[in-house]
Amino acid sequence: MMRKIVFLLVAGIFFIGCKSKKTVTATTEHRLEKPKEISVANEIEKIDDGLYVMPEDTGEFIRFDIASPQEYIETFAGIAQFEMKAYGIPASITLAQGLLESGIGRGELAQKTNNHFGIKCHTGWQGDFDHHDDDEKGECFRKYNHPMYSYRDHSIFLTGRSRYAFLFDLPNDDYKQWAKGLRQAGYATDRHYPQKLIALIERHDLHRYDTAVTDAGYGKRQKAEVAIARPQYASYIVQAGDTLYSISKRYAVSVNDLKRWNYLYDNTLAVGQELTVKTESFNK
Repeated sequence: MMRKIVFLLVAGIFFIGCKSKKTVTATTEHRLEKPKEISVANEIEKIDDGLYVMPEDTGEFIRFDIASPQEYIETFAGIAQFEMKAYGIPASITLAQGLLESGIGRGELAQKTNNHFGIKCHTGWQGDFDHHDDDEKGECFRKYNHPMYSYRDHSIFLTGRSRYAFLFDLPNDDYKQWAKGLRQAGYATDRHYPQKLIALIERHDLHRYDTAVTDAGYGKRQKAEVAIARPQYASYIVQAGDTLYSISKRYAVSVNDLKRWNYLYDNTLAVGQELTVKTESFNK
């Protein structure tokens, strides 16, 4: 059984060299009279066995007011490094995509949905959504209550689709090949997409976040794998409001794996139901 999720006060316990220099003020969608202090990286708990778990979604929409590219980087570098350790996607690539796709967190889509990577709904999306004009008018985009869930969904999106599989054969500190590979796989239609990502990475020295992770032994010069310790078995009791997708986000697994491990033939869950959320043989 998982222990009750608690929020850590110091993200430096498990992130490598990514402590933010200042706290970013964020407010609810209705803008509280007194701004609510929110950080990103320190909201993820490290359990005794080394398993990192996202906190439960409170249902409160948190909107971040980002003043500059540097403030964006300081705010989200920690979560990007965690996602690199867990999924093998270079932190520099994640940060550059976030900067570009979200308009430094100030774009209309990011402000109303916390969607920092321009991920559309696609078939099978079970979360919240909103409509936004993009390639076509009124397209469906995924919506998140907190940007950290957008970062997690970005990792799940790339690792869960076969067209991106070849990227994980690349060294996870080779941002240039990753940038070119994303364009090759069809992440963006802009033919200059790789050059834009590379320019952002080099302008803001984002590669240093990759180096910090790989220097700590997470997949340097080898095929990227999930780089977090795992217990032999772990289970979770379904709570009111849970969905397979929300549980998959928390435990860094896919919906398909949850269904396979628990012999589920559809997405129906019952409150109080016990689910296996981790197995000995699990490996991405």
